Amino acid sequence: MTPAPSVTSPVLLGIEGGGTRTTVRLVDGAGTTIKAFHTHPAVLSLMTDRELRWHLRDIASRLPQRPQAIGIGLAGARTAADQERLRRATLRVWPGIPCVATNDLETALAAAPVGKKEIPRVLVLSGTGSCCFGRAPDGRTAKVGGRGHIIGDRGSACDIGLRALRAVMADLDHRGRMGPLGAAILNALMFNDPDQLIPWSVHAPKTEIANLAITVFALAQKKDALAKKILSDSAAMLAEDACACACQLTEDGAPVEFILNGGVMLRNPAFMKDVTRRIRKCWSKARVSPLQGPSVLGAVNLARGVLLNAAPSSTRQTSRVAAQASPALELPASIVDLAVLKDSPTEKRNPRSMTLDRLNVIQGIELMLSEDALIPPAILKEKRAINQVVAQVMLAFENGGRLFYAGAGTSGRLGVLDASEIPPTFRAPREQVQGIIAGGRQALWSAVEGAEDDAQAGATAMTHRQLGPDDVLVGIAASGRTPFVWGAIHEANRRGAFTALLCFNPAMRAAVKKIHDSAWQPQALIIPNVGPEVLTGSTRLKSGTATKLVLNLITTLAMTRTGKVISNLMVDLNPSNVKLRDRALRILVDLTGCTRDAAREALQSTGWQVKDAYLKLK
Repeated sequence: MTPAPSVTSPVLLGIEGGGTRTTVRLVDGAGTTIKAFHTHPAVLSLMTDRELRWHLRDIASRLPQRPQAIGIGLAGARTAADQERLRRATLRVWPGIPCVATNDLETALAAAPVGKKEIPRVLVLSGTGSCCFGRAPDGRTAKVGGRGHIIGDRGSACDIGLRALRAVMADLDHRGRMGPLGAAILNALMFNDPDQLIPWSVHAPKTEIANLAITVFALAQKKDALAKKILSDSAAMLAEDACACACQLTEDGAPVEFILNGGVMLRNPAFMKDVTRRIRKCWSKARVSPLQGPSVLGAVNLARGVLLNAAPSSTRQTSRVAAQASPALELPASIVDLAVLKDSPTEKRNPRSMTLDRLNVIQGIELMLSEDALIPPAILKEKRAINQVVAQVMLAFENGGRLFYAGAGTSGRLGVLDASEIPPTFRAPREQVQGIIAGGRQALWSAVEGAEDDAQAGATAMTHRQLGPDDVLVGIAASGRTPFVWGAIHEANRRGAFTALLCFNPAMRAAVKKIHDSAWQPQALIIPNVGPEVLTGSTRLKSGTATKLVLNLITTLAMTRTGKVISNLMVDLNPSNVKLRDRALRILVDLTGCTRDAAREALQSTGWQVKDAYLKLK
């Protein structure tokens, strides 16, 4: 039996979770294992907060004693907000325990022994997926790959399987028959005909595709030329990504330690040897070695470090963009302070709707519409600020610039909605007005946990969309304090764009005045006071309606002033269906007084571009 730790010996808990399983190890201060086990998979991005807590509570129930420090790394904990979410969930299960919460790449890197002299280290991981993750002695990080088997994971088992499938089908097409590798794949999948691969490949789970790598390695051992080429190409890609990761951390030629890990690498010595050879050829001062122990020990090492107040920063983002944009954003104190919500109408109870649950439907309709009638006067009081934004948007459009909206939840969805209506209404390029929502596409129809609290993600979105001095950003936040929106404003300011904040919390005016760093200050504030919501806190109601009205004002007036409207007619609409073509005909008849036949002929001759047809007839 494992001896119990002494009373003074610290008890450390390491947890590492991924798409296959979660590994748990409880050790004493001397490194002696008290308890070790595997449990269900855990990918943070695929778990709700409740599922995450259940998972951690299940782990806690299986431990013989309470840890004194915790290191936890889960796949999918990519951003600072992800890692803060993981830390909060961990502390709910083990309150008061020092904790380092990060991703499974950090834990694997921390599992490798550190030399006497610290140098940049790069983890080269190849399992079902693949990724290269590096850390410099000064804490900077870099990440290459790891974006899933469709658009990334070069040199992984899944990538090897996919390459093998494509290669054997090309072999069949070129030679009229399948070679040894193709026959082996059919055998592995228990198919009788190559055509059976077609429907299977459409729905094949990632693990089944990855399992084909076993067949490729087996055929390579038998000297099959096609299998050997696939593995050679995969080794070259892994080495290329590893060196690219190192380049982000130090100068070419400086000493770098490369640590190889993952089942594809560790279970196939010849392949690992090829990857090692290629890294050394690419990086002259490379030190290459496989990870010797289980990577969950890295989580234990992080726990030991936090107990000694010497843990490396584990809430730093580990993406390539974050490495370039470090240090991580810290919101101004006046914005972070939740006290700014205390006086916000968006959080207060509406005295007129205290009996909402007892009103009949007719009374409810009258109440809600009477509240909505308060919106236009409130917006009208902000006409000077709106005018300022419209003028900047007009200037942007005239100079080839763009208008961006950034928001979370309802605010983000309304920005995306307004942007999507611009191309058909004004025949404008799709990129001229763009909506950005925290959490991305999925957030359009379902909530994305923690997305709105990630300021760095807002900044990163601006970086990827390449905002510049000719552009305008309107940040939309009903309460005014959404970190994602503020991160976007900060980065847009840094890039020279014009920035505005649209919110419905008058307390934000004073909060913004307290900001001393101009990089955080919006250049325009649009803050209508529409009062408390009928349903307390439900900002999809009056705040949402007010948002839609303001966005309508900005884009409609800017487009009108830049020649997209004649009189009150949409002369640049895109007549993409029967209804809109009929409207185009009527617009042309109204503007010129010509017959419908003449209007139709002019439109057909100009490719149904109303303005061109109008100028032709005029």
